[in-house]
Amino acid sequence: MIRFIIKVILTSVLIVTISEVGKRNSIMAAVYASLPLTTLLAIVWLYLDTKDIHKVSSLSWNVLIAVVPSFVFLISLPLLIKYGFSFWISLSISIILTVIAYVIYVTILKHYGINLF
Repeated sequence: MIRFIIKVILTSVLIVTISEVGKRNSIMAAVYASLPLTTLLAIVWLYLDTKDIHKVSSLSWNVLIAVVPSFVFLISLPLLIKYGFSFWISLSISIILTVIAYVIYVTILKHYGINLF
């Protein structure tokens, strides 16, 4: 239970730090957010919990494969805001578009024999 609490605290601190940096310097926050820190933490937690390097390798590969559709979110959100949509509408539309992109992406990968699920 202590390990779980440590994981939650460290991961939360990372997210809050990026958010706070974003208030002062959006470029620096973007650099921090673009680093695979969440993935790094997930990989470290997985390894410490399981000591299974094959699971770590699999997670790393699957994150690489799964990151492609997330570009839809990262492109659509600022564009929608730029074109005058409110934050919440832009966020909602971007999430919906990203879910659609993931469904299409998984379908395409499945067609080529790559199953993410």
